[in-house]
Amino acid sequence: MKSDDVAEKKLGLKFKDPALLHKALIHRSHLNENPVEDESNERLEFLGDAILEFVVSDFLFKKFPKENEGHLTTLRAKLVDTSSLAQTATELKIGEYIYLSHGEERGSGRTNKSLLADTVEAIIGALYLDDGLPAVTSFIEKYILKKIPEIVKKSLKDPKSLLQEYVQAAGFATPSYKVVSESGPDHLKNFTVEVLVDKKPFARGSGSSKQVATQVAATSALKEWSKRA
Repeated sequence: MKSDDVAEKKLGLKFKDPALLHKALIHRSHLNENPVEDESNERLEFLGDAILEFVVSDFLFKKFPKENEGHLTTLRAKLVDTSSLAQTATELKIGEYIYLSHGEERGSGRTNKSLLADTVEAIIGALYLDDGLPAVTSFIEKYILKKIPEIVKKSLKDPKSLLQEYVQAAGFATPSYKVVSESGPDHLKNFTVEVLVDKKPFARGSGSSKQVATQVAATSALKEWSKRA
């Protein structure tokens, strides 16, 4: 049995176009040793990342009608960050089916959190192309949104506080924030804030106030930080 077929069965899915799942499992390192393959999963990952964020945002918006933007943003960040997606990949044993180069495999590529998370996003992108939004929403609800009760039970610190903890634990000074732009009339302002880590630009965020933009920038920084961890 081909690994694609095993992966499809494990995911509990049936692709109309199996080639989409196959492509979702191809890491770019595999192309170097297999010239017959013409594309990695990176384009599907790009698509899947956007779809995942949309589906999770839509779900949280409807499920928590009284929560503010900052709380919803923090919750979404915890659901779609590298650690969460890598956990999903581990549960589904996706690492066993990824096409890697020999060097990447020897380098523990099958357990690399960032690589696993990227593959989950690629699978989401492939599923969307294959069977549309309802199918991909069902997959996300089953394997990612199920984590909501566990996350809500824990103390949800605001993104700015969490980022400070992670950055200081790594030996850096407290992150700093600066407004880099503001636009719009007084009654409808939009602010863009940049967060600096080790005195270097790290991420940006925008919002209707400086406070909201700061929290969004911190959330973006948390997502970037998890990729580098």
